[in-house]
Amino acid sequence: MSLRTWTGPLHGGIVILGGGLSGLSLAAHLAATRARPGPVLVVDDGARDITAASWASWTRRTALLDSAATEMFDRMRVYAGGHDRTLALGHYRYRVVHGAALVAAVRRLTDPVPDVGSVTGHVVDVDDADRPLVTLDDGRELRPDWVFDARGPAATTAGEDAALDFLGVRVRAEAPLFDPHVPVLFDFRTDQAERASFVYVLPSDAHHALVEHTCFVAPGTPDVAPEVHLAALRVYLTQVLGVPENAYELGRSEHARLPLVAQIAERSEGRILRIGAAAGMMKASSGYAYERIQRDCEAIARSFEQHGHPYDLPKRPGRFARYDRALLTAVTEHPGFLEEMFAALFSRPSAEPVLRFLDEDSSLRDEAGLFASLPAGPLIRAMTGR
Repeated sequence: MSLRTWTGPLHGGIVILGGGLSGLSLAAHLAATRARPGPVLVVDDGARDITAASWASWTRRTALLDSAATEMFDRMRVYAGGHDRTLALGHYRYRVVHGAALVAAVRRLTDPVPDVGSVTGHVVDVDDADRPLVTLDDGRELRPDWVFDARGPAATTAGEDAALDFLGVRVRAEAPLFDPHVPVLFDFRTDQAERASFVYVLPSDAHHALVEHTCFVAPGTPDVAPEVHLAALRVYLTQVLGVPENAYELGRSEHARLPLVAQIAERSEGRILRIGAAAGMMKASSGYAYERIQRDCEAIARSFEQHGHPYDLPKRPGRFARYDRALLTAVTEHPGFLEEMFAALFSRPSAEPVLRFLDEDSSLRDEAGLFASLPAGPLIRAMTGR
């Protein structure tokens, strides 16, 4: 487990189900608050090694776990519509957090607090009849005052709106190939015939990078086979970047399909509250979650400190769910629309207005200015249901 082993009582306080990004982040924020309602206990089955994970996000603010960010960029690159653009991020920075650094940052906050710890176990039942009851597979029962559940995808009454299907591969090139100072967030120089697709490049140095092939796919469609992604990446490296086949090596890879949900169901049931991806913290139109999770954990801790409960959380303006659903509909029905849209959005010298919109911090006036530059047809049809 990522936190020290808990040997205290299993009653009262807070239980967090899941020791991944959202569970550990919430534990850190609760450890840092002065008004915890008792012990904080993280329950995880140990099936996933979080130190092998990594996350990237953009942000323009300082936050509790900033020390976990080990790489930071002030520019980004976009290839779309035949244009190669390097954009300043304005007040934003694009940051990379590796799992080991996150665990270290969390433990710097939790280790000095004696009533924060973890237990290893598989949750078989969570009941909230009168007071939460969490049952583990070995028969142990936990009776906390509050449960935060980070397990599983977002709950929704309407199903997923789309999915992101990707394969990421660690690439080593013999010759200098990557710009170590500028990540490529969207490169559309890959086949768009069947589905909206792009390549993402996160450099470690001039010779090493994480290179991902990502597709937006319609709900209910089969996964994109890893070999399809891999073939697209090989074409990208050899034909787009011009690297001879014997001049690069492919290392560790990860294939996943992430459900995208524009409008989630109610996240709380009595004293049980979903967090992380289970609470819809993954932005449906971008697939990014890290910064939204940090903001949510911060709000939960602040609510406890100010009110003694976790319910005083910011309400998401409903228009952003409508935007997300319309965008996903347009992209899955008209694959070429994504490149057209991003070519228009990123035609300005700074990415800041677009990032502010994706962060849902934009005003209606900001959004009107952005929408005015977009190809209208597919988006309007998606928003009007025609």
